[in-house]
Amino acid sequence: MPTHISLLRGVNVAGRTVRMAELQRIYDSLGFKNIQTYLQSGNVLFESGRADAEDLARQIESAIKKSLGHTVSVLIRSPRDLRRIFGTNPFLQGRREDPSKLHVTFLGSLSSRAALAGLTKPPGETGEFIAGAHEIFLFCPDGYGRTKVNNAFFERKLKTSATTRNWNTVVALFELANQSSA
Repeated sequence: MPTHISLLRGVNVAGRTVRMAELQRIYDSLGFKNIQTYLQSGNVLFESGRADAEDLARQIESAIKKSLGHTVSVLIRSPRDLRRIFGTNPFLQGRREDPSKLHVTFLGSLSSRAALAGLTKPPGETGEFIAGAHEIFLFCPDGYGRTKVNNAFFERKLKTSATTRNWNTVVALFELANQSSA
């Protein structure tokens, strides 16, 4: 069975508390196998015979709403997606920026190249971003908490859901996904 990585937007922030044991129970109720949570921020690896990422995301969103009453956006990625992201981060290739200042914003739907190319930094922003295939690579020298190029910025500009993970989390999810799919 294929491994999937689900990234939940806005879990355990702003009063939307979700215990990872609850998430595991919800995923189990959907028939998923080998469920693994990572951190308390809505990262769940699981196996499912169903391959359609959008369908899986809708099922998980619906089950969370029904079980916990929270409306949460869920983005699904494959181990192959994480491998591509891991191997193509432009801030580590050539520039070799400090990994603690790096993040990846995962996009809910594909934005057109024109929309991505038209993105410009807000005035006074020190952070940088570079669009990838289905994500945006971020370099935040002053920290993600201080940047204006955050989830809300990308959601507003690209008209899609977005969720961001720091580089250490992306690396850990990549490693867990490789162990799961091995």
